[in-house]
Amino acid sequence: MRAIFLDYATVSFNGDLDPATLHRAMSDLELRDYTPQDSVADVASGAAAILVNKLRITRGIMEATPGLELIALAATGTNNIDLEAARERGVAVCNLRDYCTASVVQHVFGMLLTLTQRLREYDALVRSGAWQRGERFCLLDYPIRELAGRKLGIVGFGTLGRGVAHAVRAFGMEVLVANRPGGERVPGRLDLDELLPQVDVLSLHCPLTPATEGLIDRARLGRMKPDAVLVNTARGALVDGAALADALRAGRLGGAAIDVLPQEPPVDGHPLLAGDIANLIVTPHIAWAAREARQRCIDGMAANVEDFRRGGRRGRVV
Repeated sequence: MRAIFLDYATVSFNGDLDPATLHRAMSDLELRDYTPQDSVADVASGAAAILVNKLRITRGIMEATPGLELIALAATGTNNIDLEAARERGVAVCNLRDYCTASVVQHVFGMLLTLTQRLREYDALVRSGAWQRGERFCLLDYPIRELAGRKLGIVGFGTLGRGVAHAVRAFGMEVLVANRPGGERVPGRLDLDELLPQVDVLSLHCPLTPATEGLIDRARLGRMKPDAVLVNTARGALVDGAALADALRAGRLGGAAIDVLPQEPPVDGHPLLAGDIANLIVTPHIAWAAREARQRCIDGMAANVEDFRRGGRRGRVV
């Protein structure tokens, strides 16, 4: 089976992963670090299997690859694949689940603790010499909040959301779960507009769908407590970036930690990349990216391919 991984370097950095499982699953596998989007159809021509992370696989690309049997994703999200076209053409599509939970959970807490403990601000004070010049044993310039006894709201209570919930309870936090817009209402969960005024931290773990695009908009930011913190490690388009920037500048929100933007890389800029927004952390889509998680990612892709070749449906979304 001729197979090609179109954007391997989005998973393996400078060869830090072992691709042996991929090569065992596909003896005729080409690992390409990068492929320009406009070259995908030509590069993938003749392939029976396409392995891909973030490049778009459109109807036109599938039509240009008539022997295509399988698209194996290095991700959970499928919004870069034309699933309707795949169904029509009989192309199987497999994604991954549960491979990066530990990495995402620790990233959520790394960002949350950095904001609530004001670690960047106090580090900057020490580096500026303020502590050395001080008259007291400690500096108290920035207020610090305890997480214990506070409420964390979760939108998207799958494996990642549950992993965050488990961790925050160890910090003494209470967990509230939102009914996901566009999904079924679940007993014990709150509608989002009811949940927002109650929580001190809101963490997003839901997929991007027509029902969730722009989910946290200006009106919903206005329903949150003025000292609440928003954490988004899911999809950038869930949040109205301009509205969030305005809320942070005006002091109508306590802080935000953002790992994802609607366009990645943000070559056209983004309101949250401005340098004058306090209490904001922006990281370059790395919540999932612990080396162990990335190795599980490619091993999981290999397992999906092997199962497909045996006639199974492991990881299948189409």
